[in-house]
Amino acid sequence: MTTGSQVEPYDALLVVSFGGPEGQEDVIPFLENVTRGKGVPRERLEEVGEHYRAFGGKSPINDQNRELIARVRDELARVGVSVPVYWGNRNWHPYLTDEVNRMAADGIRRAAAFVTSAYSSYSGCRQYREDLARAVTDVGASAPRIDRLRHCFDHPGFISANTDSVVGALGELPRAAADGARLVFVTHSIPVTMARESGPHGDAYVAQHEAVASSVVQQVAERTGVSYDHDLVFCSRSGPPEVPWLEPDVNDHLETLAAEGAPAVVLAPIGFLSDHMEVAYDLDTEALATTKRLGLPAARAATVGTHPDFVSAIVGLLFERAAAERGESVTRASIGAPGPSWDTCPAHCCPNPRGPLPALCGRDDPTNPGADLP
Repeated sequence: MTTGSQVEPYDALLVVSFGGPEGQEDVIPFLENVTRGKGVPRERLEEVGEHYRAFGGKSPINDQNRELIARVRDELARVGVSVPVYWGNRNWHPYLTDEVNRMAADGIRRAAAFVTSAYSSYSGCRQYREDLARAVTDVGASAPRIDRLRHCFDHPGFISANTDSVVGALGELPRAAADGARLVFVTHSIPVTMARESGPHGDAYVAQHEAVASSVVQQVAERTGVSYDHDLVFCSRSGPPEVPWLEPDVNDHLETLAAEGAPAVVLAPIGFLSDHMEVAYDLDTEALATTKRLGLPAARAATVGTHPDFVSAIVGLLFERAAAERGESVTRASIGAPGPSWDTCPAHCCPNPRGPLPALCGRDDPTNPGADLP
């Protein structure tokens, strides 16, 4: 099944993602999956559902994942490796448990998992590890061992793909305004408490984003000869108003920049790997409407999506982890500080705010090197 030794001991790659509706009839069932157990009222689901309905009820994320998987397969073939690539979602078809069941039926015994989330946080990391643990438990003894690949935020391929996108967006601005443009890096807001508890020592979520933003700015300067001012801002806040979330909101920040006389802005969604609904609605619809109202020239940089450097980074992370599991000396591809993240999550990293649950790919269970049990 596998040609060459670069992926041993793995006999499959599993792409793990969020999922999204494929049509109007899927919207509310999908949102019920996303919010199950969180007490979100029906009227709120209907409100958010309108965002999806404005795009025909279909999120871009599934098609982009299909294309990403095809590109990863092509890249593996290009370097002479034949290994199956599976895809399972948290909230919509193909569901993760169904895909792990399919892997078991195909005889897969050990797989590496790439999660389409680049940073440390409960919602961006441990919750996916809980999903993996639940899927493996549901499938039972025939389920393969699954090792989650480390976060990709610090991989040079992720940085260069984002740099290309920012340089491209700068080229869309009026020439007179481009050199003075503000680079506004955007990511998903999360509760302040969750951000403080992210990573093994806390505060990893913001620190990792700041490292990416700084690296992209440096590479943009090397390519354009211009040192751009930049900010990290947030979008997609949800939850009760009394719970503090990371700020500033992207729209509030755009108001501030316009008042300060910024000549133009580039919105760079470094917190997202694909153009899913937070990008399509929160940035392309709401934020760009804000810039239009303010008379502020703006361009939105592309997400890394299926950029060749990002695809190569995924394959590189697979090869890197496989070599480490074979006991070989490995040089981690990294932009530098804060340095590459861990293969196996430390105990109690990015804790579940509602209480501990089993999570794969951790260090707490000596009987299973792929499990982190509370």
